Amino acid sequence: MFDLSRIVKAYDVRGTVPDQLNETVAQAIGVAFVQTLRAAGETVDRVVTAHDMRQSSPGLAAAFAAGVASQGAGVVEAGLASTDMLYYAAGALDLPGAMFTASHNPAQYNGIKLCHRGAKPIGQDTGLVEIRQRAQAIVNGETPAAAGAGAPGSIERRNLLGDYARHLRQLVDLSGIRPLSVVVDAGNGMGGYTVPAVLGDAELPELPLRITPMYFELDGSFPNHEANPLEPKNLVDLQAAVRQRGADLGIAFDGDADRCFVVDEHGTAVSPSAITALVAVRELAKHPGSVIIHNLITSRAVPEIVTERGGKPVRTRVGHSFIKAEMARTGAVFGGEHSAHYYFRDFWGADTGMLAAMHVLAALGASDRPLSRLAAEYNRYPASGEINSVVTDQHAKLAEIERQYTARPEASLDGLDGLTVSFTDGSWANLRPSNTEPLLRLNVEAADADRMAALRDEVLAVVRA
Repeated sequence: MFDLSRIVKAYDVRGTVPDQLNETVAQAIGVAFVQTLRAAGETVDRVVTAHDMRQSSPGLAAAFAAGVASQGAGVVEAGLASTDMLYYAAGALDLPGAMFTASHNPAQYNGIKLCHRGAKPIGQDTGLVEIRQRAQAIVNGETPAAAGAGAPGSIERRNLLGDYARHLRQLVDLSGIRPLSVVVDAGNGMGGYTVPAVLGDAELPELPLRITPMYFELDGSFPNHEANPLEPKNLVDLQAAVRQRGADLGIAFDGDADRCFVVDEHGTAVSPSAITALVAVRELAKHPGSVIIHNLITSRAVPEIVTERGGKPVRTRVGHSFIKAEMARTGAVFGGEHSAHYYFRDFWGADTGMLAAMHVLAALGASDRPLSRLAAEYNRYPASGEINSVVTDQHAKLAEIERQYTARPEASLDGLDGLTVSFTDGSWANLRPSNTEPLLRLNVEAADADRMAALRDEVLAVVRA
C-alpha cells in the first residue's frame, strides 16, 4: 500500500520510483488535482503538463494526464521542459499545471510540482493536503477514480520551447551587450534543452555570446555529477573550465533548470545574495520604488542596497510558497533566495533560473569590468553558508540557543523562521529546523570574517554539544 504522506511534501510531491511514486499514484494525483481545484470553485477545462529528462518522467506525466482526462478535462502536453518553462505555460495559457521532476535529487527520485492557473503555487496550505487525501482514497480503492467524470477530455501535444524563449528575450535584451564568453554546465539536466533556444537559435538573431556547453546531453542518470550546484563539489568542473578557457563567467543550472548559480572569471562562486541584489537594482531601475522580497537568510546587504536604490525591501520566510505569497500580497517586482531561486513579477511571480542568468549577462555585458569586480559591489559581508547539524531534538536545541542569548543586551531575537539572533554590531545567526530530516540549518553573517567565524563556532558549540 502506498502511503502518500511520505511523498507529498510542503511544496510538492517527491519520492523514489517505483516504490513510493509510480504511474498508479501519478494517475490518482491527476484525478485528485482536478477534483480538488473544482471543489474549491475553480473552472478546470484544461491542464498543462511537462516533464524533465528522467527515465520515469514521460510515463508519470502520461499517467497523470490520463487521470486528468478521466475527469473530463483536456490536457496540453508540453513534453520536455524546464520547471520555469512549465510556469511559463501555466501563465501564458492561463491553465493549472503539473511539472514532473525531482529537481536536483539523485536519479532514483522523481516528483510533481503543481500550480494553479497563472502559475500560482500549490502547497500544503493551498490545496496540496486535499489533493493528497483524495489521491490516497483513490489508491486505497475507497473512492472510484472516475466517479461522475463524464466523457474523457482530449489530450493534445504542444511544443512551447520557442514561445518560452521569445518571452524571456523580450524581458531582457541581450542584443546590445559586449561579447561575452560563457561556460554553461547543465549537469545533464534541462538547461541543456533550454539554453540553446534562449541564448541563440536559428529563428532569432544571434546574441553576442560564445557559449561553451558542458553536459548538455539530457541524461537523468547524471553521469558526470549531481545536478545540484548548491553543493560545491558539483561546481568543480565548471570552475576549472572557466579558468582554462579564460571565460568571462560560468553558469550552472540544477536538474530542472529553475535555479542558476554563477561563477566569476576566476571560477569563484558568486553569492546568490549578490545576484539577488544585482537583479534587484536592475528591476528597480525599470520600476522605481518597487517592493523587493528577500528571505531572512539572504545577506543584509540586500535590504541595504534595495533601500539605497529607493526600493522597499520585505523580509520573508525561506521557501518558494512564502516568497510567492509575499510577491502577490505586496506586488513586488522581484524576489530572491539564498538557494538561488529568483522570482519575477514579469514572469507571473514564479521563479526562473534562466531569466536571472540573462540579467547577469546583461549587467556584465553593459559593464567594462570583470564579473568579480561587478559582484563585489553587492557582496559586502562575510557569511558562513548553510551548515547542517544532525540533532535528536530540534526544538530543545532551539530553546537552548534562545535561553543563551535572551539575556544578552546586545542581542535581539525573532522567530519568523526558526530562530534569528541579531546583534548591535550588525552580525546575525539564523537556526532553522529541516522539515524532512533531523537537522538544524545554521547561517551566520558578520561585518568581518573573524567575527563571523567566532559567532558561527559559538552557536555550533551549543548545537552539537
